[in-house]
Amino acid sequence: MISNDRYNIIVIGAGHAGCEAGLASARMGMRTAIFCTDIESVAMMPCNPSIGGTGKGHLVREIDALGGEMGLNIDKTFIQSKMLNTSKGPAVHSLRAQADKHRYHQEMLHTIEQQERLDLIAGEITGLVVDKETAAGDEDTSGQGYRCTGRVTGVTTADGRTLSADAVIICTGTFLGGKIFIGDDVTVSGPAGMPPACELGENLRELGFPVRRFKTGTPARMLRDTLDYSKMKEQKGDDHIVPFSFMNEDKTYDIQQISCWLSYTNEETHRIILDNIHRSAMYSGNIVGVGPRYCPSIEDKVSRFTDRKRHQLFVEPEGLDTDWMYIQGMSSSLPEDVQHAFYSTIPGLEHASIVAPAYAIEYDCVDPLSLKPSLESKILDNLFCAGQFNGSSGYEEAAAQGLIAGINAVRKLRGESPLVLRRDQAYIGVLIDDLVTKGTNEPYRIMTSRAEYRLLLRQDNADRRLTPIGYEYGSVSEERYQRYLTKTERVDAEIARLRSKRTDIDSFRAFLVRHECDLQAGVLDEATIERKKRDIAETGNQTFADILRRPVITYDDLAEIDDESRPSLGINEKTEVEVILKYDGYIRKQINEVEKMRNLESKNLSEDLVYNDIKGLRLEARQKLTEIRPRTLGQASRISGVSPADINVLLIYLEKEMRSSQR
Repeated sequence: MISNDRYNIIVIGAGHAGCEAGLASARMGMRTAIFCTDIESVAMMPCNPSIGGTGKGHLVREIDALGGEMGLNIDKTFIQSKMLNTSKGPAVHSLRAQADKHRYHQEMLHTIEQQERLDLIAGEITGLVVDKETAAGDEDTSGQGYRCTGRVTGVTTADGRTLSADAVIICTGTFLGGKIFIGDDVTVSGPAGMPPACELGENLRELGFPVRRFKTGTPARMLRDTLDYSKMKEQKGDDHIVPFSFMNEDKTYDIQQISCWLSYTNEETHRIILDNIHRSAMYSGNIVGVGPRYCPSIEDKVSRFTDRKRHQLFVEPEGLDTDWMYIQGMSSSLPEDVQHAFYSTIPGLEHASIVAPAYAIEYDCVDPLSLKPSLESKILDNLFCAGQFNGSSGYEEAAAQGLIAGINAVRKLRGESPLVLRRDQAYIGVLIDDLVTKGTNEPYRIMTSRAEYRLLLRQDNADRRLTPIGYEYGSVSEERYQRYLTKTERVDAEIARLRSKRTDIDSFRAFLVRHECDLQAGVLDEATIERKKRDIAETGNQTFADILRRPVITYDDLAEIDDESRPSLGINEKTEVEVILKYDGYIRKQINEVEKMRNLESKNLSEDLVYNDIKGLRLEARQKLTEIRPRTLGQASRISGVSPADINVLLIYLEKEMRSSQR
C-alpha cells in the first residue's frame, strides 16, 4: 500500500539489487519506497538457489564489509556451505552457500518490512517523470556521446498515480519487457511466471535510453524422491563453516547440512539435443536477445563443444521445506517433450518427475556505457541504475551494484561526492568499472581473472579494504565499525609480535625437522628428507614470521613452540595473519603496481573536454572518449579502442594545459 505521495528515493524492483539499494537508502536516512510487481519477487532466486562461488563470493564479502545485507541473510538461511578453490592460493578462495530459497526470500522480506523509513509496495511502475528544464545542455557536439536531457522527479504507476521523488533507482532485473521461451511457446512474463513490467521499457526508449535485449535461462526443477542418488556422486558441505558476514565471524554453526549431487550427460543426451536443436527458441530465431557466454544453455554446450563426450551437472536442493531439486548446468529453451527425453538419459534422472521445465527469458536492459562510475545515468540527473538492468548477470553482481547505487543516490541528494571504488580496492570496483568503461555485449559475470590485483582483493581482507570507506561514506554502522577496529588491532598486533619473536635455536630446528621432514616422510623421498635435515642443521634462528612463510607451516603449527604471549585469535583472524605474512613479498609487489597505476588515476579529465580538438588522437579514440567521458586518464586507458599512443597524446595535452594555467 502506498502510504506517501512523495519519497526521497524510489527503487523500481525488489530483487537482490533493489533490496540492497532500498535498505542502504533508508538506513542512510532517506524516506524510501521499493516497488515490485509481486511481493514474492523480493530477493527471489529464480535461477540457482545459491549465493557466492568463484569471484561472486568476493562480492558478497565486499557487500557485507560496506554494510549490505546479502551476507547476513545467507548466513541465516544456508543449508550447505563450501569454500571453493582451496587447493589454490588465497586470492581465488571463494565461499559458496546453498540457500533455502524460500527462507532467504522470507528473511529479506522481514528485514525490509522492519526497516524504518522504508515502504515496500506491490505495484508496477510504468514511466519516469522528467523535468526537462533542468537539462545540462549539449555536452557532446559529435553526436557520439550521451547528453543529459533533464532530471527525474518521480514515477507513474499502473493504477494512474504519480509519485514524486528526488531520485529514482532502476533495478528491474529480468522483469522489464520479460518474455519466457519454451520451444515455440512464448509467454510475456517475468521470471517464474510472475507479472512482467512492460510499459517502463517503452518509456525509457522514448526518453532516449539505449535499451537492448539480453537473455538468460534456467534449468528444470524435479521432485526429490523421483531421483536415484546411487547413480550420482555426493557433494557434501565443509566440516568447518565459514560465514559470509564479518559480523558472524565468532559464531559457531551446528546444522545438518544438505548434500548436493553430481552427474553427467552422455552421448545419447547429446544426440537427442542435436536432433531437436532446431526446436530450441535460441536456434529457431524466436529469441533476439544475447545470452551469457559463461553460463550457456545445454544446447549451446553440446553444439559448441562437439568433442566433449559429457558435461557435468549438479542436482541441488531448493530448501528444507520443498521437494524441488534444481538441475544446475542444464538451462534450456527446448520444448518440454525434448526436455523429458534428454533428462531421462542422465544417470540418476531416468525416472525424474519434472515439476517445472527449463526456460529462457529475454528482457530489456540498458547499455552501461550510458552510466557514470557512480551508476547515475548520463541521460537523466538523479536517475541511478543497478543489477541486470545494467547488463550484468547474477544475484551477487546485482546486489553489489544496488548497494553502490543506493549509497550514491543518497550522497547525490546531500550534495556529497559519490562512492567510486577503484579496481585495486574491490571486485565491486572491477565490476562497475568494466561495465561503465568497457561496456558489455552479453550478460556480464564477475570472475577472479578480471581483476588485475587479485592478491590484494582477497575474501579474508574485504573488511580491511572497505569497512573504513563504508563508515566514511555513511553505509557502515557504528557497531560494525567498532568490531572492525577491534579485529584489525588484534591482527596487526599479532603480526608485529610474530615479526619480532624468536624461540631458542634448538627448539626452532627441532620444530622444522618435525614438520618439514618427519611429517613429510610419506610425501618426500628419503634423499630429499636427508638433504632438508642437513639444511635445517645449518639454518640460523628466524623470527616466527619467517618460520610461518615456509610452505608447509601454518599459524596453528607455531603453537608448539610459542609461549603464553600467544593470543587467542578467531579462525578468520588467524587466516588473515597467515596470509599477510606468507604472501608479504607478493602483496608488496602488487602494491607497487597499484602505485604506478594511481599516477594515471590521479590525472583527472574534464567532463566537457572536446576530444575532437585534441590533435594526435586517432578517430576511434576520439569517438570512444567522447561517448564514455572517462573521469581519469586511468579509466581512459581501459577503454576498448583507446591505445597507449592515445594515452600519451592525452598526457602531453594535460601537461600543456597545466603549464598554460600556471602562467
